[in-house]
Amino acid sequence: MTLPCSPMGCPMDAILRLLMGPWTTYILWVLRTNGPTRFGELKRRVEGISAKVLTQRLRMLEQAEVIRRHYEPAIPPQVTYTLAPRGVELTEVLDRLDAIARSWHAEDASKLDRPAEPKTEAVA
Repeated sequence: MTLPCSPMGCPMDAILRLLMGPWTTYILWVLRTNGPTRFGELKRRVEGISAKVLTQRLRMLEQAEVIRRHYEPAIPPQVTYTLAPRGVELTEVLDRLDAIARSWHAEDASKLDRPAEPKTEAVA
């Protein structure tokens, strides 16, 4: 399967619909930073996600060929997820988003550390 269809027929809309779904970028970030990851470990690292939603997101990403699912028939079965070539293409985007997020977080934290500036009233 390819990217989900866009009602507008725009490739950018299609990829944003895929990536901006709930938890999706977080899942991709975990796979980006940790490499091949089993389902249980993904669930632990993506705090707050339910098993049902994680399964849905993983299936969607697999169908869009952004991640790969490797099934190892064992007792218990071992399922490992990793970035597919399309997912690897997103690493620069994910890294840049991480840099922006850290920068904004530092800016916001520094604003909280500074005392509020006194308000001055305009004189007409």
